[in-house]
Amino acid sequence: MAKNAAKTIYVLNGPNLNLLGTREPEVYGRSTLKDVEKLCVKAAEAHGLTIDFRQSNHEGFIVDWIQEAGANNILGVVLNPGGLTHTSVPVHDAIKGIKVPVIETHISNIHAREPWRNHSYVSFAAKAVICGFGITGYALAIDGLAALAGKGKR
Repeated sequence: MAKNAAKTIYVLNGPNLNLLGTREPEVYGRSTLKDVEKLCVKAAEAHGLTIDFRQSNHEGFIVDWIQEAGANNILGVVLNPGGLTHTSVPVHDAIKGIKVPVIETHISNIHAREPWRNHSYVSFAAKAVICGFGITGYALAIDGLAALAGKGKR
């Protein structure tokens, strides 16, 4: 991994994102997680970068992957923490524990939904937050990481 780390972006997806396309399509759309992965690969390739795409319903895996991103000194992390956004101090602490930029990404606008969704533990630690653009937000986050690294095409 070390050889290609500077060209790799982790795209990490938290709980229930494996249900994209079927779970509340009026909120999250009909695109599947596989569609999101294809979009991310295409966005990264436009900058000469690669994607390591993962999803877990388990908080500990998300924490481990964030720590791994830091240990491998990758280019950056696009993180859709799902419901962990509003509950996870461990995810917050993992982000604070690494020097790799993390872009918090949400498909829906969490600030226009239920009041309890307005709070994010992740936002306090993330480099930036993108929400409300649907799955296009993932590509925007990748563009942002590429720009931060000086690899942006725009």
